[in-house]
Amino acid sequence: MRKFFLVLLVFMLFILGACSDGESETSTSSDADETVVAGEDIEDATELSFWTFAGTHADYFANAAERWNEDNPDRPIKLSAETYPFDQMHNNLLLALQSGSGAPDLADIEIAKFSNFLKGDIQLEPLNELIEPELDSFVEERLGIYTKDGNYYGAPTHLGATVVYYNQEIMDEAGVDIDSIETWDDYVEAGKQVVSATGKPMTTIPTNWYGIWPFVTQKGADFFNEEGELTLDSPEVVEALEFVDSLINEHEIAEITPGGGYHSEEFYGFMNNGGQASIVIPMFYMKDFVEYMPDLEGKMQIRPMPLAPGSDTQSVAMGGTGTAVISQSEHADLAKDFLYYAKLSKEGNIHLWTELGFDPPRWDVWEAPEVREDNVFYEYFHEDIFDILLSVKDDVAGINLSEYTPDVLSEIDSNIMHSVLREGNQTPEEALKQSADTISQKMKSAN
Repeated sequence: MRKFFLVLLVFMLFILGACSDGESETSTSSDADETVVAGEDIEDATELSFWTFAGTHADYFANAAERWNEDNPDRPIKLSAETYPFDQMHNNLLLALQSGSGAPDLADIEIAKFSNFLKGDIQLEPLNELIEPELDSFVEERLGIYTKDGNYYGAPTHLGATVVYYNQEIMDEAGVDIDSIETWDDYVEAGKQVVSATGKPMTTIPTNWYGIWPFVTQKGADFFNEEGELTLDSPEVVEALEFVDSLINEHEIAEITPGGGYHSEEFYGFMNNGGQASIVIPMFYMKDFVEYMPDLEGKMQIRPMPLAPGSDTQSVAMGGTGTAVISQSEHADLAKDFLYYAKLSKEGNIHLWTELGFDPPRWDVWEAPEVREDNVFYEYFHEDIFDILLSVKDDVAGINLSEYTPDVLSEIDSNIMHSVLREGNQTPEEALKQSADTISQKMKSAN
């Protein structure tokens, strides 16, 4: 029996690794890359553990624990924040939940993986009691990502409002007024001016799901509808991919992103050297600019997404990580209270901006004095960042997650974008139909 269990465990790890995000690093080590501990010098502090795949998140929670202990001396905590490689952390968490032991008290779960944890007997604690009394203070589209059957299971890390970052220096050289770009037709025409005047692309398209999702969602479409039915090859999604393809192969104002994605060293160097005129990506990318593209300080301007035909959606909530309280926790109530303090409260949302540079999911702090104080992000970009957010907050589109969302994203990353953009051996309609058939078969066999 023991031999059978070990074989089964190895098999499960193999399958989980095969379904992982292609840009993530898989590791078989059982040890955390780094552990940050807060409150270890406090006698009788309740021990809580937190797993994440981002060292900045570990530091953020450790700082929050220090503040918590100052504000709640009668309920001190000793927090161990452990950072693991992306795939390993999600795989270990899933195995711990399946085995019934070994899970942390709290864990970060990335958006592309979150639906894996909402299958069957959900072992994440509902957060309704924390969220519902203040629901009107949040941009609800972000909270909806981490819900199922009316229960909220994740505390968002940011709004993830998608915007366009323009290199003002390049746009000026091309004689383009970025405030005149109101529609995607305007964007295409501006891109032609940029290419003609500077020889640089207006943008680049990543060959992962970031390269299509903003355009799909802005059109009011999605990969699944509200009933959980697959809509990957719907006319709206086909049109979105056709538009993306046209930027490269028809209008010739875009190229494939160096390195394949916006979080690669190759791309950072390319962008830092003024390689492209604009980038369509969520607000959270500000931190990447500041950390990895120092030569662009003072050159980048943030604006809302151009409008798609027939749509008034000016932004799309993309990317993100939901922090969950694990039902295995012996201190679930304390973990919930701490999670509210760290990420859902007004103070917590202010710190998401001041410490991480993330656009807070609570819009009611966007005009708070602490948020408007000068910091490295205002110095790098400009002072009206949150005025832009306030102008689009009622027009931010959400997304529908399904337990098969990871399969869709894998198909986009591995097959669809490659076949259409790189190889050109399939039309958008053909590629989407083929992948939709593959996923539909998997959905049918599971039922």
